[in-house]
Amino acid sequence: MKMTAFLLLTACLHISAKGLSQQITLSEKNAPLKKVLKEVARQAGISVVYDETLLSTFAPVNIDVKNVTVKEAMDVCLKNQPLAYVMEGKRITLVNVMPERVADSSITVTGRVVNETNEPVPGATIRIQNSSLGTAADGNGKFTIKVPNSKSVLIVSFIGYDSKTVAISGNTLNVQLKPSQTALTETVVVGYGIQKKSVVTGAISSVRAADIESQPVTRLEQVLQGRTSGLTVAASSGQPGSASSVRVRGITSFNNNNPLWVVDGVVVDNGGIGYLNQYDIESVEVLKDAASQAIYGARAAAGVILVTTKKGKAGKMTVSYNGYYGTSAPAHKLKLLDATQYATLRNEAVTNDGGTPVYADPKSFGKGTDWQAQIFNNHATRQNHEISISGGSEKSTFYTSFGFLKQEGIVASAISKYERANFRLNTTHKITPWLTWGENIGYAYDKSTGIGNTNNEYGGPLSSAINLDPITPAIETDPALAAGAPYKDNAVRRDAMGRPYGISPVVGQEITNPLAYISTRLGNYNWSHNIVGNTYLEMEPVKGLKVRSTLGAKISFWGDETYTPISYLNSSTISPRTSFARGQHQGYNWNLENTVSYTKSFGLHNLTLLAGQGAYMENRTKDVTVTFYDIPADNFGDASLNFKSAQANRISDGNEGIDHRVSSLFGRINYNYGEKYLAEGILRRDGSTRFGPNHKYGVFPSYSLGWVASKEGFWPENKVVDFLKFRGGYGTVGSDDIGDLAYLATIGSGRNYTFGNGDGEKYLIGYSPNAPSNPDLKWESTSQTNIGFEATVLRNITVAFDWYNKKTNDILQKPRIPYYVGAIDNPAANVGSMKNSGIELELNYHNKLGEVEFSAGGNVSYIKNKVTFLGNGVKTLADKQERFQGMPEIVRTEVGQAFNSFYGYQSLGIFQTQQDIDNYVDSKGNKIQPKAKPGDFRWADLDGDGVITDKDRTFIGNPMPSWTYGVTISAAYKGFDIVVFGQGVSGNKIFQGLRRLDITNANWQTKALDRWTGPGTSNDNPRLTDLDKNKNYTNPSSFYLEDGSYFRIKTLQIGYSLPGTVTKRIGLQKIRVYVMSENLLTITKYTGYDPEIGGTNALSIDRGIYPQARSFMGGLNVTF
Repeated sequence: MKMTAFLLLTACLHISAKGLSQQITLSEKNAPLKKVLKEVARQAGISVVYDETLLSTFAPVNIDVKNVTVKEAMDVCLKNQPLAYVMEGKRITLVNVMPERVADSSITVTGRVVNETNEPVPGATIRIQNSSLGTAADGNGKFTIKVPNSKSVLIVSFIGYDSKTVAISGNTLNVQLKPSQTALTETVVVGYGIQKKSVVTGAISSVRAADIESQPVTRLEQVLQGRTSGLTVAASSGQPGSASSVRVRGITSFNNNNPLWVVDGVVVDNGGIGYLNQYDIESVEVLKDAASQAIYGARAAAGVILVTTKKGKAGKMTVSYNGYYGTSAPAHKLKLLDATQYATLRNEAVTNDGGTPVYADPKSFGKGTDWQAQIFNNHATRQNHEISISGGSEKSTFYTSFGFLKQEGIVASAISKYERANFRLNTTHKITPWLTWGENIGYAYDKSTGIGNTNNEYGGPLSSAINLDPITPAIETDPALAAGAPYKDNAVRRDAMGRPYGISPVVGQEITNPLAYISTRLGNYNWSHNIVGNTYLEMEPVKGLKVRSTLGAKISFWGDETYTPISYLNSSTISPRTSFARGQHQGYNWNLENTVSYTKSFGLHNLTLLAGQGAYMENRTKDVTVTFYDIPADNFGDASLNFKSAQANRISDGNEGIDHRVSSLFGRINYNYGEKYLAEGILRRDGSTRFGPNHKYGVFPSYSLGWVASKEGFWPENKVVDFLKFRGGYGTVGSDDIGDLAYLATIGSGRNYTFGNGDGEKYLIGYSPNAPSNPDLKWESTSQTNIGFEATVLRNITVAFDWYNKKTNDILQKPRIPYYVGAIDNPAANVGSMKNSGIELELNYHNKLGEVEFSAGGNVSYIKNKVTFLGNGVKTLADKQERFQGMPEIVRTEVGQAFNSFYGYQSLGIFQTQQDIDNYVDSKGNKIQPKAKPGDFRWADLDGDGVITDKDRTFIGNPMPSWTYGVTISAAYKGFDIVVFGQGVSGNKIFQGLRRLDITNANWQTKALDRWTGPGTSNDNPRLTDLDKNKNYTNPSSFYLEDGSYFRIKTLQIGYSLPGTVTKRIGLQKIRVYVMSENLLTITKYTGYDPEIGGTNALSIDRGIYPQARSFMGGLNVTF
């Protein structure tokens, strides 16, 4: 035998005492070696690693032993076989033993096998292709092997990694293995720990660094969209730096539905995650069911998202650069009427009401002004640069990074920008073999300018561009007109050449020339500094027992500076005096957690215990705002340095927040038997300052079970299902999101009154009760049942399926009370319940097809939401209504319906003739719509009383998607790689409310060209009318609802990595260049800017949302 075999056999003598102590009883005749090894592994509670393609070539085994050690059993199994084995911990690695002599042309090759983070892979198998000869890597990943000649090819493999074929290019090789995407041996982050995915009993989805880094985003939540099942992410605005709405398994409450974000153990709010740089993220775990969430108890009702940042690794220091630069443009523009079309339709609307045409010659206006072209930027720049440095020794490791991001908005770029600079430092220090100290600190400074009103029909550049008439010029260039009214007013805004911006004579109120509006906001900005981090001390006095204390904090400073010049935008929008406002705010949150965990294995029994205590404080804020009026300055720069205003012209305001404190005790027990039978139990007790002594504390338990069926002895040998695990759980989590001191009766100021008349009157400051107390106010609770399974099929396909049923009870809200009670506000109470149920499916495939490495993955989720209780005798929820202009509420929450569903009149088509109107009668023969005219909507008389009233309104659509899905396809070939990622939703409606209804002269989209103009011309778009006596346009109705389904190619990236032989010659580890696009294609029937419309209380209401940009970029990744 050669020296390698000797070393392997010597290593066998140093296997763990625990492994040797296991007693093996086995009797087989002429049995396949694989079967015998599997039984030894099962009885010993260990794993055996081998090359499956070679194992079948060895001779059958005859064995008959009773109560022998693992070593004795292995020696019998491998007797007269050309095999040796290495046992490290609970893993045995089998390798072929090479003959002593090889051909004279043989050469000796040495090398090292490492993983994706350049850590050694002990026990990796190195085999000569088309041969049964091979060896194994030692504890440092190093190996030595003799090969027949220089043309030999090696196959390197290890469990949980993709095999790699390596050509002999010299006497020394460095081989890097990539983790197999289908390996269920990977770990996932759970609350206060890490678990093997194969033994997790909760519903947890993960997003890894490779996916996070493949998509250019300004905020972390944007990259999670479509990446995992059960998670709905919708942009609230396409403005750079804007946050998105994030929902885990739907709407859970009438209140805050934002998930709990935990970054390296520090709790941060949804808006606060903007400080994170995507290249610093190692992984994101979404805890979706109560069994996994319950460890966070009181604040986990809306779901939990765990973010883990990158840490340093012992070894050579690594320096990496990631960056891209590109441009953005609107992916879609509205089809609006040009000036000729507008004048023609305005004439028609007036004449339909019996008036005289307004415009004598519509064609004379030509195309007119394209207001969208005036504000959209087709070449908005965006860039991101990040440098990270990591490394360390066995005692200390570090990871640090510096990043800079800058992005221009595609709408009104002069006042739509976002910049962020960030820094991160993560370190760990092994002070003694049993004591470790570490810290994780992130800092970010951001500066943003915004266009003001977004998703708002009341002004702002976007709403004005949609509604302003195209006849008005962007800039008035006619000297005669510019010298007259209204331009002779000195406060009219002008361009750099002194020409006045056009003012519409027919469209007014908040709808103004967007160029003039932009000129009044130049220089205004918002800023923030965010520091989020923690420091911890961990002791392991005895093996398996860990004591950890963690102190985390978030410190924030933010503010804004706004200058308002004297301006005249139209007769309704006038600013008669200058002002400069400066706001400064600060916030401070902290949390202290102490945990004790103990892990012990005895035989096939594996047990982990966790106990912990936590204290949390948030909302410690201070706010100061000062406004200076009549500043002698005409631009932001001068105003920000000039505060020459009289004391009487200064207004200041300030306040301090009320501390929100939570104290907690929690525990968890994890048990599994041979990683086959799994059980977990969690109990958490939280106390909150938001509740009185009667119900200050809440208890939140959960339990879950799992069964790995594929590990059973009766599981048949097959090549189809490699792994199968069933799991289920039930638990309860809570929420205290009702505001501070809500259980108390408080007194408020500002209730002032004037006594007396004339000279004797007195103005007195008054106080009165805010709301009655409720000492029985208690926790809102959400219970959830989850059943699912995970499987690996055909070695390359992983499947995960979940069904869940989630119910929230005792929902915190403020139900209305009669005014005669005397309180200004409504008291807080636990009234209401809601249910969500759904299914989720995740599929992933990974394989190497020849020289092409191919992966495909997808996820799909279905959810159904229903309100089940609003109080005794209460049918509808009054305080969450959304209105549109002068209409009654357009959404309603009612028992038996989805939360905030669209509510309005149902159109049955359009009356084509007077005969149709005459024939639409009630049971007594009376006309239901006697004032209607041909071209008007026929409204459904749902209550059958023969009159169209508010009682005929009904639920006409759900704003929440029933289905959400995402798909990723990637391939790599000889240095080239491509990744395509798409996502979409289905089953929801969008309320398209882009036009100002109270401004009859507002412009229309071109779908108005398909209006009803006579019998048979349209059954969808009514006639044009300003008087609108039938309320075709002013009724909330199905007319405004459109299909919100869409599919979007979110990211397409094509890259090329230089060969290792080239990068080594220039002293680099890796160079990759790439090009990519974002929002390349959106397939939808929706006629607005963008079908992706987030929101707080109600999704899918489009009042003029800032659209998503289509971007094209080039990037570079370099590792030194």
